[in-house]
This record gives sequence, structure tokens and C-alpha cells, in this order.
Amino acid sequence: MRVLVTGGSGRLGRSVVAVLAARGHDVTSVDTAEHPWPEGITPAVCDLLDSKARTELFARTAPESVVHLAGIAVPFARPDAETLRVNTTLAWEVLTAAVRAGAHSAVAASSPTVYGYNTPSWKPRYLPLDEDHPVAPWHAYGLSKAVVEETVRTLARTSETCVLSAVRPGYVVSPEEWRGATTQQGHTIAERLDDPALAAGSLFNYVDAHDAAELFALIVENPGRVPGGSVYNAVAPDPLARGPVDADLARLHPATAELAPALADGRAVFSSERAHRDLGWKPKRTWRDHVDPGERPDHSDRGDHTERI
Repeated sequence: MRVLVTGGSGRLGRSVVAVLAARGHDVTSVDTAEHPWPEGITPAVCDLLDSKARTELFARTAPESVVHLAGIAVPFARPDAETLRVNTTLAWEVLTAAVRAGAHSAVAASSPTVYGYNTPSWKPRYLPLDEDHPVAPWHAYGLSKAVVEETVRTLARTSETCVLSAVRPGYVVSPEEWRGATTQQGHTIAERLDDPALAAGSLFNYVDAHDAAELFALIVENPGRVPGGSVYNAVAPDPLARGPVDADLARLHPATAELAPALADGRAVFSSERAHRDLGWKPKRTWRDHVDPGERPDHSDRGDHTERI
């Protein structure tokens, strides 16, 4: 299958491109600058905000599926107005181009930040957080991702041939970060485990880049199993913590204190059950494989829906 991946050289993009290529797809990776790729992956340099260049790219590659990852990747990396403009415009233009090009599926990267955590007053309605929980972004990045999701739903309402969806990858950990490189917030994984206050900023969530890439691949390969306009959480079933996070969550996000005991059994703050139900996605990699080898959690006796992820 011909798959066009935007932002393929990013933290998540590199794994998405590699996984799709390994599964036998004809992958074109699009970035604003050249990136060295091994044989079998086609690089493309394109400013996707340039209408002419974007049109030529889609005409040349004729993608059967599009994975849209390009954009400003973290909150506060750029001025708010720029973040909002770039991320929302890219999503509209790329996903619209995918539909017009005749792609049978298009999936865009969103973010768990749409839930709006990290404000003193933030209080979830329930835990763990699933895709039915209301979103309430409080910064431009989170708002831009909420608009990306609404763009997916908007286009899905009128597209008869292209299945559109979005994925909320958690705190993505790349292969080099498992080996000790600093993560996007400037800390190593070991440091985030040693200091719960660091991991609390993302509600202790994480996902291995390869695991997240496999969810994108499953969506590309199984559009018939994806309801148009769907949004999927993509997080590991355990938290980035050396034990249950109920106490630390309540301490570091006080407004959650009433609900935090729901996580006393070791569950993550986020649920990815929908991806498991629709596509059979099951994250295979845990931080324990890299930081504390052999210390894998045992979820076999849980009766809740999260244990099946």
C-alpha cells in the first residue's frame, strides 16, 4: 500500500515510517528538510503549508493512506498564535488533500493534552480517562489538537470513500530515550521514575514509540474496522511510576483526590480500551523492560476493562 507520512523524521514519525515499511508498505516520508532514510523508504521535502507544493506532492505520490504527524509537537515551543495556526491549518489542508487524492484512510496525531490537565482546578469526571470523557484544553497546543480532532469528524461527515480518524499518543518514548537520552521535557526516563513530580506533568502516561506506530499501522491496514471520525487513546496500560499512582496523583493534582483511588490497583490514568476493542491493539513494551528489567506488572487478576489492553 502507498502510505504518505507527514513529519516522518520526528520522535514518533521515525517509528511510524519504520513499522509501516517493515510491514511491506510503500512509504513516503514528508518533512520540511532532508532526512536520511534507508533503502525502501522514499523521502520527500515539502512545505505542506504551500498549496502548490502540497498539490504536487499528492499528485506525485497518489497515496492510498495518509498518516499526518507534522506540526508543532509540544506545548509552548512556539508563540501560541503560531502553534494554533500551524497545527490547525496543516490538519485541514493535509486531510482534505488525502480525501481529494482518493486515499481510503487518513489518520492524524492528536494529544492527551486535549483533556486539559495541569491547571489547579482541573478535575476529571471519572478515572481512568477514556475517549468519551469531555475535553477542556487550556493552552494553544491542546486547543490545536482538539481542532484537529474536530477536523477529522467534520471531514468524516461528508467523505464516502476515506475513513478519517485521530490518535492521541501518550508521552512517546523513542528507542534512544529508552537507552538514556533525554526526553522532550529534558529528563531521562529514569529521572522521571525517580521523581514523581516530573512524570505527574503528563499524568504518568507514556507509550513506546514502536507500540504507538503499530496502532497507526493497524488503522492504515484496517479502515473497515474504524468508524469514521473515531479518536483513539494510545497509552501503555501501566503508569510511568514504580507503583500505583493514586497517592501521587492526589498529592500533585489535588482536585483528583476524590477519584484517584480508582487507580490503586496499578492502572494508568488513561484507558486505551477503544483501540483494543476496534483494532486489537495491545502495547507490548513497558518501561520495566529498560529501567527495571524483569519487573513487569501482573494484570491477570483484574476484572476491569483496562486489563485487556
